[in-house]
Amino acid sequence: MPIKAPRGTYDIMPPVSRSWQVLEERLKEVARLYGYQEIRTPLFEYTELFERGVGEGTDIVSKEMYTFYDKSGRSLTLRPEMTASCARALIEHSAHTGLLPIKWFYYGPMFRYDRPQSGRYRQFHQFGVEVFGSASPMVDAEVLMMMVQMLKAIGLKEYRLHLNSVGCPSCRDSYRQALLDHIKPFCKELCPDCQQRYQQNPLRVLDCKNPGCHQAITGYPRLLDHLCADCARHYQRVQETLKGHGISFLHDDQLVRGLDYYTNTAFEIHIPGIGAQSAVGGGGRYNGLVKAIDGPDLPGIGFALGLERLLLAMQQNHTLNQHRNGIEVFVAVMEAQYEDIAISILQELRAAGIAADKDYMDRKARAQMKYADKLGAPLVLLVGDEEVKAGFVTVRNMTSKRQVAISRADLIPGIKNLLQQNEEEQA
Repeated sequence: MPIKAPRGTYDIMPPVSRSWQVLEERLKEVARLYGYQEIRTPLFEYTELFERGVGEGTDIVSKEMYTFYDKSGRSLTLRPEMTASCARALIEHSAHTGLLPIKWFYYGPMFRYDRPQSGRYRQFHQFGVEVFGSASPMVDAEVLMMMVQMLKAIGLKEYRLHLNSVGCPSCRDSYRQALLDHIKPFCKELCPDCQQRYQQNPLRVLDCKNPGCHQAITGYPRLLDHLCADCARHYQRVQETLKGHGISFLHDDQLVRGLDYYTNTAFEIHIPGIGAQSAVGGGGRYNGLVKAIDGPDLPGIGFALGLERLLLAMQQNHTLNQHRNGIEVFVAVMEAQYEDIAISILQELRAAGIAADKDYMDRKARAQMKYADKLGAPLVLLVGDEEVKAGFVTVRNMTSKRQVAISRADLIPGIKNLLQQNEEEQA
């Protein structure tokens, strides 16, 4: 039997890979507009980083991590998320001693042993941002506005932003006890996972995806009613800023997120119409994370967007353009003796930043046109006897079927003008 990709992983093949590139480029451009710079961290870290940073009581650490031992007997884990890795890099390279706040973005594969389903895999991809050094609620609001702008940049204008505050360790302790007292009489009605973890962290019950658990604890106390004065003011300021800038949101008492490092603002963003698993991203503030892994007491906030989920949402909302392989101009050689001229034209186009290609399979002229059409090239440049002798090229628009002649001296500006016209007609 042929060897296949492991369950929960998959290959990103052309032309779909072009859609990934376009998606990543648009997200990166929005991050750049907000002053973020890219960070790249290793695919694996020492296991202790995630145990201490994410939390031993979380599902990620207790059930989902890919952990192994190297030849020296050290425990390593494929990264299940990037925030802890960014915090580790911040400490290791003393980035916090420079200008604050630090604004980073990242994208790449993460790994969790989970049940594969639509848009969710064991190797999955995220685009995320992290801000270290500022506790201002205005940073929270800016991060949320940037996340919304990223969705709009990829054509997803309909969204539901769920928002909550999980408070600080001080006010969360009083809430924890109130929630524990409420849950205790109904603990036998909870799912097996919640029965095991509610004593350690009853907030995990609110995060449970089992509807029966939520039915069992109906009427549970709201975290919002237990916030201390500082946390309440912080959350109020975030909401006011979002409202003032036209960002709609829904306060969600059940939203506590699945990681132990969150404080204050927590959020998820959903796209309607992509099924029950409608969340495409989320995040929150994590003021205690850096200190928890032996760094300075530095506040932070960030979010991650699932790229598979975004692509699924784009497909469902008909905003996904495969872009095929990105070829803008195909050079069709009508007679074999003009191969060298065609190569020269290709190099001239590419040097000008125009994606171009030609046939390398000795296809006849008609077959070359069919090939160009399958590649999705909007323009085909014909090189034959008439063109070479007269010093021009014939350019065919593959959509309108119109043909124009462009002199060799005006090749680059002429082609750029035709490409621009084509984009405007397709818009």
